[in-house]
Amino acid sequence: MSHPSASAALPSPTSARLSVGFAWVGHSLMHIVSALFLTIVLALETEWKLSYDELIRLWTLGAFMIGLGAPLAGWLGDRWSSAGMIAVFYLMTGGGAVLAGLSDGPEMLMWSLALLGLGASIYHPVGMAWMMANAENRGKAMGWLGLFGTFGVATAAVVAGSLTQWLNWRMAFIIPGAICLVLGVVLALLMMTGVVQDRHADVKPQPKPSRGDVVRAFFVLSLTMVCAGLIFNAMQVVLPKMFEARLGGWLGSGTLGVGGLVTAVYLISALPQMIGGVLADRHSLKRVYVLCLLAQIPLMAAVAVLAELPLVAAAAFVVIASQTQIPAENMLLARYTPDKHRGLAYGAKYILSFGAGPLAVQLVAWVYERTGDFTMLYLTLSALAALAFAAALMLPDDRRKAEPVAEPLPAAE
Repeated sequence: MSHPSASAALPSPTSARLSVGFAWVGHSLMHIVSALFLTIVLALETEWKLSYDELIRLWTLGAFMIGLGAPLAGWLGDRWSSAGMIAVFYLMTGGGAVLAGLSDGPEMLMWSLALLGLGASIYHPVGMAWMMANAENRGKAMGWLGLFGTFGVATAAVVAGSLTQWLNWRMAFIIPGAICLVLGVVLALLMMTGVVQDRHADVKPQPKPSRGDVVRAFFVLSLTMVCAGLIFNAMQVVLPKMFEARLGGWLGSGTLGVGGLVTAVYLISALPQMIGGVLADRHSLKRVYVLCLLAQIPLMAAVAVLAELPLVAAAAFVVIASQTQIPAENMLLARYTPDKHRGLAYGAKYILSFGAGPLAVQLVAWVYERTGDFTMLYLTLSALAALAFAAALMLPDDRRKAEPVAEPLPAAE
């Protein structure tokens, strides 16, 4: 599968297009499949006669695996095969989802979700590095990749809600899982026939930052990504339950109304994700990143106290800000990481950000168990956004440092 020759560094246009396609679709499916349980849990409360906090804790191990598996997946993508690891991602994530749909009780469901989480952990470190290596225009490419991810986040709740209501909760796991399995087999066959190959060098080499900037960026991004991970995971976990509690009279008694509204909130952020990619190409990455974090501070506080339509609007603006920052964040990480270690670097990122998932799940359960509401949770998230904003102010000036060495780069295209 590895061909370190010059020809392997420049795979065929068909290979590049298929790689991009599988990366984009994989980003959607990763977010859909890993978030299915967050809406399905509403149906299990009734069927299994267990409380929300008991059931949501079953996702703790799966959420933990999404972070834990990321560095190893990134390392294997760097050392073995990015395309091969994406095939493993499709197969393992799909298998975990199908097993979750076949679960006969909480214990089997917990272990199935853990397998699903381990498979999902592969996507971000490998898929992001794969995309960076193939991208002619990184900001725009990251914007499109993010758009597919946002689509996955947005549609996860309505996919789970509609399949649960129209069929049953088991099929809400099995159907998306089967789609992942099929795509994994197809990608493996394309690799075996040589149609899809790995790329071993960036399409556009990047200027080298100073050692001091690398160290400073490492510590700052470590802190901001932990905060962003807690914010993203907590919001994704709690939004279906929060809408059910504060908008229940508007949405009916089924899971479809709640799932549909969560989907609408996340879909609103699709266009700003693209804008974030364009801004990251044209402006200072630091400036884009800092402003997105700043916007989340008052918006989180607003979500804590609002209800009905103002709540939906505030939640949508929080998602817009958090999604717009993602291209800049990923490009900052690439800016301060050698390409040969980029998969490992993205893996380390997701240890920090998605590894915050189990902490977020426990925080949501703890707050709900004690207060029966999420006001204190969102005030805590507002404080985390303030901490991330303060840290991001200390990032190196990426635009100024890159300019002296940027001119020769077009010759490398």
